[in-house]
Amino acid sequence: MLSEEYKDNKQAWAEISQENAKLLADFEQWLVRRVASGTIQRHLQDVEPYINTFLLYKGAATASPGARRIAKFLVYWFIRRATWANPTSIKENAASLEKFCSFMQEKGEIDASALKDLKQTIKEAMDERLKAMDE
Repeated sequence: MLSEEYKDNKQAWAEISQENAKLLADFEQWLVRRVASGTIQRHLQDVEPYINTFLLYKGAATASPGARRIAKFLVYWFIRRATWANPTSIKENAASLEKFCSFMQEKGEIDASALKDLKQTIKEAMDERLKAMDE
């Protein structure tokens, strides 16, 4: 028998996944106006695990970016789950997350000072991960 908490989370995951599909479609349209067409799919593929796997991993969290969440994703989760991760893929993932945060700021989900903090956190997390990989 499934617990009520599991049923509630399963329903929340389904709703958030639907919202995330629309969010990714909106992000794609935002990217079309800003980046070369050859990089759009990569940015979408980099952001999708963050919003649809990482944020849903321990609960039903929405895609609104938070500095601590993104740092944990880059420094801990991404490197452990993406066994193919290397310095180039980490930099690309960080760039995609920065673009996603800029998109979310333009949507009004985060303010300009939070965006600045997020970008700084992403840079620091990326630098930390790359340093750890070198060691």
